[in-house]
Amino acid sequence: MFNDLILNTRADINEARECLMELKAQGIVIGTDEAGRGALAGPVVAAAVYLTQEQEDELLTHKLRDSKRLTQNSREKIFAFMNEIGVKWSAYPAGIDLIERKNVLRASLFAMGKSVMNLVKKIARPPECVIVDGNERIDNLLFQQWTLIKADDLIPVVSAASIVAKVIRDRLMQNFDEKYPGYNFTRNKGYPTQQHIDIIKIRGICDIHRESFCRKFLLNRR
Repeated sequence: MFNDLILNTRADINEARECLMELKAQGIVIGTDEAGRGALAGPVVAAAVYLTQEQEDELLTHKLRDSKRLTQNSREKIFAFMNEIGVKWSAYPAGIDLIERKNVLRASLFAMGKSVMNLVKKIARPPECVIVDGNERIDNLLFQQWTLIKADDLIPVVSAASIVAKVIRDRLMQNFDEKYPGYNFTRNKGYPTQQHIDIIKIRGICDIHRESFCRKFLLNRR
């Protein structure tokens, strides 16, 4: 049973693989991750993924790994292949109001929980375990959780979730670039690049900026 496993929040790759094999033997395993926590603008997007063993094996041959270790082009190709082979996934954005009201961590976990629950509706039965990237548990989730630091680099299903979250968020930011021209969201994706910071100091913020994140830059406007 799940409770017989000792699931550390920190594990090396061998420990992670061993625990994952035991969990898979017990039932369905879902992975969840987010993208955009460190940005100055735009939502946090969380994603949840379920992989069959065959899908996992195929994705690993396509260089599946943590989204941060991949180029945008590589992420898009893997995401396209995931859809081609029928991987089940769900994504959910936590918007600016939620981030400012709850703080970015709580908003991220809320979005993770929503993405997990939406994914559960698409799969055959409830998961045995939800693997959460990081060391914070999702509030009020009905399923057992394994919080694991660097799960996106250790556990393939979480790597896949990280790619879905990043690809969906990048596409949203590209759309926002058209709605809010001048901030170069297509390039910076809302993250605090020096160019983005300089633009905020000159132009101020737009509707999708996180005001609490940008306050120190607004105090030094040119």
